[in-house]
Amino acid sequence: MSPISRTELPTTVARLDHTAVYAFDRRLSAEFLAAVLGLEVGAPFGPFLPVDLGNGVTLDYYEKRDEPVQPQHYAFLVPEEQFGTMIARLEALGVTYYADPGHTEPGRVNDLFGGRGAYFDDPDGHNMEIMTRPYARP
Repeated sequence: MSPISRTELPTTVARLDHTAVYAFDRRLSAEFLAAVLGLEVGAPFGPFLPVDLGNGVTLDYYEKRDEPVQPQHYAFLVPEEQFGTMIARLEALGVTYYADPGHTEPGRVNDLFGGRGAYFDDPDGHNMEIMTRPYARP
């Protein structure tokens, strides 16, 4: 099979449907993210507890108790008008947010690409990000 050139790409592209998010306590972690983003936790589906992001993508929380959870990074593009509310939810939960992914600027937001953004840890140490503008890519 020969490789497809960029000019031959199909008009329909791949779209992320769901991904598993490892958690020590799937309910705690799913409810935390849902609370911050203003979403709801869905009904369990087998070993998974879903959080539907409302854009066709679901985060399926899966308990992993036999070994430590390896932290990952998850970034969420959020509406500008909801960003302040999400920051207020983090503050109400007592969660520190940061302007940078290395967590060196606590209590601050960034202004990358003409928007606003912040990073915070979830209960399992996943580095979560909310941002109002997507990254500019070359």
